[in-house]
Amino acid sequence: MSQYQRLLLIADPGMRHSAALQRAAALAETSGAALHITSFAGPLMPLPLLDKAIQERTRDSYLDAQRAWLKDEAGLLRSRGIDVTTEACWTHEPLREILRHVAEMQPDLVIKDVQHEPALKRAFITPLDWHLLRECPVPLHLLSGAGHPLPRKVVAAVDPSRPENQIEGLNDRIIQAANGLALQCNAELHLLHAYDLSPAYLSDASAGTVAWAADFAEELRQSLRESFTRLADRYGVPLDRQHFVMGPPIQALPEFASENQTDVLVMGCVHRKGLEKLVGSTTEHVLYRVPCSILAVKT
Repeated sequence: MSQYQRLLLIADPGMRHSAALQRAAALAETSGAALHITSFAGPLMPLPLLDKAIQERTRDSYLDAQRAWLKDEAGLLRSRGIDVTTEACWTHEPLREILRHVAEMQPDLVIKDVQHEPALKRAFITPLDWHLLRECPVPLHLLSGAGHPLPRKVVAAVDPSRPENQIEGLNDRIIQAANGLALQCNAELHLLHAYDLSPAYLSDASAGTVAWAADFAEELRQSLRESFTRLADRYGVPLDRQHFVMGPPIQALPEFASENQTDVLVMGCVHRKGLEKLVGSTTEHVLYRVPCSILAVKT
């Protein structure tokens, strides 16, 4: 059974045959989904400083080049039997335009290349990919590279330590999204939880002996392990594909992905407010550190 009916690819404005384009084409081909490719572009400099006629020529020339490239790519995809449509958009607000397309099209999956931004720039300007992780209402597949057109190992990163994830069903949605992708691609499904016990040591060491803190941390680890195992068993994930690793998630998840030839890491995005939103989510910070692609699932 096909897991996807409609796919939306946010094309690389540099007109490259990118990892996202290859993944979108492969998914559309194997699932029979309709693929819509849209290129969103805007001025690289404040065009109001230029003469209006020059502004229009610049825009039209760029859009003509985008449309010609999209037409060529669509022709290649149609020769593979893929149902594909294309569109080139000029916009000063790419986030708003992307979200409008998502609302109108209601795709099962949005696919996009990761736009790598320097850390210093990220400190002052929130990257488009982070905005999409926070605001895109459908699963978002961000690719920083792809060793294979279709993934061979899909890893669902869950968090049984957060009660709200159980109540809101986020862990279930993460596993279901990962399982759907794995089934569609005939890939392995793995389950991963990275646990960090340092807060337990810090909170209890001041209240008693170090031995007491260690005992408390071990009890917490056992409780997390049991919750993780129940979650894995519920979805029939075999023991050799269950991974319970120690370490802060922002560090442990990229390390696991690198050491275990992960193709796609499936993570949840929790809606945040205030300071938590300013600091950013685990998924946002992991995005630039993992050597694989990310599939983000919203609450």
